[in-house]
Amino acid sequence: MTQQKPVAWVTGGTGGIGSSICRELADAGYQVVAGYNNPDKAKTWLETQKSDGYDNIDIAGIDLTDFEACQNGVKAIEDQHGPIAVLVNCAGITKDGTLKKMSADQWNVVIDTNLNSVFNTCRSVIESMLEQGYGRIINISSINGRKGQFGQVNYSAAKAGMHGLTMALAQETATKGITVNTISPGYIATDMIMKIPEKVREAIRETIPMKRYGTPEEIGRLVNFLASKDNGFITGANIDINGGQFMG
Repeated sequence: MTQQKPVAWVTGGTGGIGSSICRELADAGYQVVAGYNNPDKAKTWLETQKSDGYDNIDIAGIDLTDFEACQNGVKAIEDQHGPIAVLVNCAGITKDGTLKKMSADQWNVVIDTNLNSVFNTCRSVIESMLEQGYGRIINISSINGRKGQFGQVNYSAAKAGMHGLTMALAQETATKGITVNTISPGYIATDMIMKIPEKVREAIRETIPMKRYGTPEEIGRLVNFLASKDNGFITGANIDINGGQFMG
């Protein structure tokens, strides 16, 4: 009988960083389920993964801002693939603007998508993880949740709040075989970054002590390390991966 692969659910899995996380986990032997927001993009993305040999990657469209939708979505994933062993919260959006000009809608949609979603996903998997006596939860935050950023009070607040949740949940699950950690990337060379005009991009690069952008693959490898069964003693940590741009 073929042994069932452990299941990893990666929200925002079809994005630049999310794609590398999905591939790293798939290479490590997980059945990966990538969350998405755009069905047409997700279908094309999945076809690309399959053509590249990743038969152990699937997709699931779940409204992360809706608690009931998350509960139902997790049940559907587990009915199809088995219990979720790894949750990676990688979904996120920006709606930038100074506080003076920011609308309530700009605030609320970013908090809902970037922070409330983390409660919804964690709450939806935690009971099963506790029953298994095992789990890995990895929350993808941001350098801007560590240091703040002009024009991003909503995004910075959400990403900082994400690590607050990490530290509290890590304490609740420390004796239960479940680790909970945060990764805070700096500037990563995703398609979004590379579309910035070269002059601006180079100015940003000069602010990074290593004088380069990080790669999505570097984030994926760090996630894979934290997700490993061999990593059982790191929990409640916030790991910076930013080329030395912020140290604290």
